[in-house]
Amino acid sequence: MLKLPIFVPNFTTLKALVLDLIWVSICCICRVILEKCHIFVRIAIANDMFMAVEALRRIVVKVPGYKLAWVAYDGAEAVSKCAADTPDLILMDVLMPSMDGVEATRHIMSQSPCAIVMVTASVNRYAAKVFEAMGYGALDAINTPALGDDGLLNKIAAITRLIGKSSYRRSPPVHHSKSLPPLIVIGASTGGPQALKTILSQFPQDFPAAVIVVQHIDAQFVQGFATWLNEQIPMRVQLAIAGSTPQPGKVLLAGTNLHLVMRPDLTLGYAKEPLHFSYRPSVDVFFKSVAKNWTGKGVGALLTGMGGDGAQGLKQLREAGWHTIAQDRKTCVVYGMPKVAVELKAAVEVLPIEAIASTMGKYLIK
Repeated sequence: MLKLPIFVPNFTTLKALVLDLIWVSICCICRVILEKCHIFVRIAIANDMFMAVEALRRIVVKVPGYKLAWVAYDGAEAVSKCAADTPDLILMDVLMPSMDGVEATRHIMSQSPCAIVMVTASVNRYAAKVFEAMGYGALDAINTPALGDDGLLNKIAAITRLIGKSSYRRSPPVHHSKSLPPLIVIGASTGGPQALKTILSQFPQDFPAAVIVVQHIDAQFVQGFATWLNEQIPMRVQLAIAGSTPQPGKVLLAGTNLHLVMRPDLTLGYAKEPLHFSYRPSVDVFFKSVAKNWTGKGVGALLTGMGGDGAQGLKQLREAGWHTIAQDRKTCVVYGMPKVAVELKAAVEVLPIEAIASTMGKYLIK
């Protein structure tokens, strides 16, 4: 009688097999529960390159709480599909046939708005287009990720937290030191690049105030942003480094994924804490450090952006005697951060973007 060999797996192999089965079962159960409860994040992809679409698709579907909504292979198709089925987030390529990602972003944000992240082979190479898209409402940008790269997942997680998927007392006037220049501090997010250009382009090259900006943007793209902004406005634009000091006629930009802070000696630095903030650098962290340490005259402004970052910090600036401004609803790409500031009574004035620069100048240069 023929005897067939019997395969008896060793304990290590059996244990690994069981753990794999358990993990697959858990993922399936989680996905079913999330879909039944309607708490998953629906993500769409707009990209004309099949390999890029596949790489993005694999990254999206490996997370139980994420679901692929649809795929579009050019900008026009993305606009059409978004109008018919608006997702929570679109991963939008910059360069596509028929209609590029910039124009598609403009149409989508005016017709069926949702969160958009620009995904391209080289953000630095296409910096001008990326910042134009951000002016229309794109939240952020990232280079096309390789498999195994968690950068995109981290960015998606931060954005999903932002979109909700995961009484004022005047302080006594402060003594303004004559040795310090007037200071303007600005916080911005969605739509920020164009809003900043509108404000800062109105100041001359020899503007007597110093300007410091915290714009929500990933550190790997901030140098490109600084270069772009430097070409748009008369004032000099530089990245803030540890030890930088505010100087008249110069715009300093937060330049890392750490929080920009003003230290007691009035120099700038970077801090890891707090770790739990959705956006790094945080406008709130910076504004609060300025309110605590700057003894000179100042104006704080909170511009267009999703969420509420900067509102608490703007309130602390007002309580420290600063003149504070929130951008109005009509001229915001996303009326989120300024809205929260208005609700907290953090803003002395609520102004359209075109009027902010002149108001700053009148207050600071008297």
